[in-house]
Amino acid sequence: MIIINFSHPLTQENMKQIEELTKDSISQVFNIHTQLDPARLFAPQVRALINEARIDPVLLQTTPIVVNLPSLASIAALVMAELHGRMGYFPAILRMRLVEGAVPPRFEVAELIDLQAARDTARALRVEG
Repeated sequence: MIIINFSHPLTQENMKQIEELTKDSISQVFNIHTQLDPARLFAPQVRALINEARIDPVLLQTTPIVVNLPSLASIAALVMAELHGRMGYFPAILRMRLVEGAVPPRFEVAELIDLQAARDTARALRVEG
């Protein structure tokens, strides 16, 4: 499995949590520094970020992928649209949470969200007109 990380670096503990949740080992992590210019259109910038990561297109279509999204909703939506277009399906995403009472603050993996399953469930609810 590969991790595509658009957020803060993941710790070794985070990686272990991901492997436990997925029951799969992490073979590669793509850390993508996500700092966009707010004066420019976001879509081309997101496409450029993913292009610059040089993730093999075959890898995107054949390897289990987990994505750690950027926190800004509009950028996260564009990341998902771009990845879905390249992969043909929605990858799973991480939900991170602050460890309660941790000083200094640190984050743990709260859950793995299967976006494709969520999409498929919602698709079944579509009303044909």
